Amino acid sequence: MTSLALSMIVRDAAATLRQCLESVRGIADEIVIGDTGSADSTLEIARELGARIIEIPWANDFSAARNAVLAEVRCNWVLSLDADEILDPEAGKSLRKLLGESAAAGYQVSIRNYVLSLEDRIWDRPAQPNDFRLPAAKAYPAYVDHENVRLFRRDPRIHFVGRVHESVGPRIEELGMRLGHATFLIHHFGLAANAETRARKNIFYRELGRLKISEMPDNAQAHLELGLVELDNFGNLHEALSLFERACELKPRLGVAWFFAGLVHFKTGNYDDALRCLRQAEGCGHATPFVAETIGDALYNQAYFSQAVNAYKKALKHFPNSPLLESKLGLAIVRNGSIEQGLKRIRRSVEQQPHLGELHDRLILSLVWLERTKEAAIAAEGKLRGVRSLVPMDFLRAATLWTKQSNWARATAMLHVGLQVLPGNALITQALREICAQEGTRAEELVESLNSGAQRTSGN
Repeated sequence: MTSLALSMIVRDAAATLRQCLESVRGIADEIVIGDTGSADSTLEIARELGARIIEIPWANDFSAARNAVLAEVRCNWVLSLDADEILDPEAGKSLRKLLGESAAAGYQVSIRNYVLSLEDRIWDRPAQPNDFRLPAAKAYPAYVDHENVRLFRRDPRIHFVGRVHESVGPRIEELGMRLGHATFLIHHFGLAANAETRARKNIFYRELGRLKISEMPDNAQAHLELGLVELDNFGNLHEALSLFERACELKPRLGVAWFFAGLVHFKTGNYDDALRCLRQAEGCGHATPFVAETIGDALYNQAYFSQAVNAYKKALKHFPNSPLLESKLGLAIVRNGSIEQGLKRIRRSVEQQPHLGELHDRLILSLVWLERTKEAAIAAEGKLRGVRSLVPMDFLRAATLWTKQSNWARATAMLHVGLQVLPGNALITQALREICAQEGTRAEELVESLNSGAQRTSGN
């Protein structure tokens, strides 16, 4: 008879564990949890919901901990979840069907990672707008999907590998067993944790990643994983590039490693090397929209505008509703000579997502380059109205563009708004003094009045 166990490791997971365990109610025949040292109410919640608990001394090795739990499982199939995940409410029927009919040893399962912005990504996977199929995820605007082997047969030959970013997938492939694709989802909320929690995890994963490489020096995936930690979480471009290049040496057909090597070259302004690596990624079959977009960025920065247009169009085919891609394509079209067509695309992107500052910036940049200064000034005002997180240069740019039109009143008004949003800012205050001096106005009195008015406004 087919039976299913939920296998987990936890530590201080009281805030999320109940929701996780309740999501498998009526689906899992047993719940086996390895606790690595909880000091909160994790264990009480686990026992209340029927879990069998194993105490596991933590040894900086996720695979070792998971395998210790796996050894205690009695069922013939295993579902692996983390405490900040839940099983999709519709998963029960499809899951049982998979277990009853399949000759597979394991299944790749889609994991929906909820994020706080459409601009987020996981590796080179862009965020997608939340479809709100899960009520518990209604607070999140977007998610990023990835796959991992989370459902597999209990077999003494199948176990987790890797001190961090652990999985049974490599072991199943090594054994020559079949991997299928599941038809259900797992929902993950950990990427939307607060900044302090994320920072702590980043340091921890960096340490484990370094240990993993010391144990698996010829493993390309281990080098790729640590490179991503250095790139995304610490901004260490030199170290990240070294790790990506080593991954490419160890596994020349690892397209994702070529992509990230190209991305680092792009970030450091080495556009020829960026294009070489990015095209190598495509040649390895890693022809993702993000690869095409980054190729477009590198070509644009080298003034190959016609080629950049083609690259952005290629990326846009995969994400036709992306305002970010639409604005990049529009800018490249403008620079390639089709001015009104390009401006129409950029303006459309701004209308779609008026809160995204970089969309406004591309419109302003295009109009400045075209010497359509009044339109650029109006566009700069549009950014001040549409974007929440503004910096002093946003107000200074709007004011400067109006001064080029000799519209001193409008320029002064932009700086006045700036002092309301950023009371007492030295750069805005100095710019206001200079404009007032140009007009012959009593600058000190005006600045003092504006600052005091801004302070009153911000206090209401």
